[in-house]
Amino acid sequence: MAIKVKAIIGSTSSTSYNLKLVEYMRNRYADRLDIVPVLINDLEMFSIDIENQPPANVQAFKDDVKDSDAVLFAVPEYNFSIPGALKNAIDWLSRGGRLELQKKPGFIVGASMGVFGSIRAQLHLREILSNPALAPALLPGNEVYVGSVHEKINEAGELTDQATIDFLDAVVNNFIAFYEKTKGTVNA
Repeated sequence: MAIKVKAIIGSTSSTSYNLKLVEYMRNRYADRLDIVPVLINDLEMFSIDIENQPPANVQAFKDDVKDSDAVLFAVPEYNFSIPGALKNAIDWLSRGGRLELQKKPGFIVGASMGVFGSIRAQLHLREILSNPALAPALLPGNEVYVGSVHEKINEAGELTDQATIDFLDAVVNNFIAFYEKTKGTVNA
């Protein structure tokens, strides 16, 4: 049985390379991971005034993430950090009395047209996710930084760089082993 993974797409772009990377992963690992992209494009800005009665689309987002065995963050880098929309989505997941990410196994990938991928964004994301109110069980190490992604994904959305494919295969294998070790700690 495939692990049900909700992939939070950190970009709101209609041409997001991070979404293309997740779609590639969805197809390549379909026999082991049931990856479902979760878009954050239309989430209302978090406000303490409505945290206990979130808008319907926010509640649907929170329910969608909760209804998973694991979570995958696909993060681009904007101005050396994560996009504001992703921070907003994470704020919603950590508030309102329900901690959808706490102890949930997860991992991070990131793609960027820059040569360093999303290194700084992922460092910031890991720092944010270390908050005890969030605290997913993130796969240690295994950082996936796909730099110069526009040269590694073709028009059909297929990853074409063999070294990147091989590395991604290894990370997915490592994540599955990590998931098997940690799945007993996931909130029911």
